[in-house]
Amino acid sequence: MSAVTPEIDGRSEAPRRAGGVRALWAGNPQAVLQRGLIAARSSSWIIVVSGFFEPVFYLASMGIGLGQLIGDVETAQGIQVSYAAFIAPALLAVSAMNGAIYDSTWNVFWKLHYGRLYEGMLSTSLGPLDVALGEIMYALLRGLLYASGFMIIMQIAGLNLAWTAVLAIPAVLLIAFGFASLGMAVTSYMKTFQHMDWINFVLLPMFLFSATFYPITVYPEWVQQIVMALPLWHGVEMVRQLTTGIITPDIGWHVLYYVVMVAIGLVFTTKRLRALFLD
Repeated sequence: MSAVTPEIDGRSEAPRRAGGVRALWAGNPQAVLQRGLIAARSSSWIIVVSGFFEPVFYLASMGIGLGQLIGDVETAQGIQVSYAAFIAPALLAVSAMNGAIYDSTWNVFWKLHYGRLYEGMLSTSLGPLDVALGEIMYALLRGLLYASGFMIIMQIAGLNLAWTAVLAIPAVLLIAFGFASLGMAVTSYMKTFQHMDWINFVLLPMFLFSATFYPITVYPEWVQQIVMALPLWHGVEMVRQLTTGIITPDIGWHVLYYVVMVAIGLVFTTKRLRALFLD
């Protein structure tokens, strides 16, 4: 007997896939990435590029202006650097975070609830893991764009203090990967635009308090423990070690933090997309 596709309100419903790896993964996330790049051609690149200038303005106003008043700052590794060299790697991490978060939250929310793009994608051979990885890869490109441009500015300004600064590029990609995957996971559970305000509510204090503009030692001990639990702090410390050339074994914990962050984000995003459109 041939299978009959049920109809709901006169529309045929896509057959549900159940069980097995093939229900989650078709090995083709590049199709989602390609779709995003094609759609980006008709978008306003001014909006995309504008996100790059925010950390540049912070560096110019605070690193040059406020830096004249503050002088040198001691890093967590106990070395003295100029204030501009102290905040520049932090702003590099922030730049990667912002680029990844924008695409993995607001854009994903629109595609999920208004554009209905994921519903169409998952009616093909693509699985939820393909969609998640494809969208995250697109967000990584934006994070890489912001980070690479900012690294060039740091190099011109003499704020990369060691050859290990070149490793900051893969480091910020890891940061962007972590925020993109977790951001998409969180967004998949949000139902209204009002819920999206919680993202800015979390990002702003994390940006201000993650040892971005001053050493973590200025805080009381109990506040330091909270700050060290935040993902951005791990990114800031990782990039700061690489740009100053003072690398400690702690960098391994920072990397591990983001690896776990990526894994959690992918698992929850995949489960949520499957629950919404396949089960």
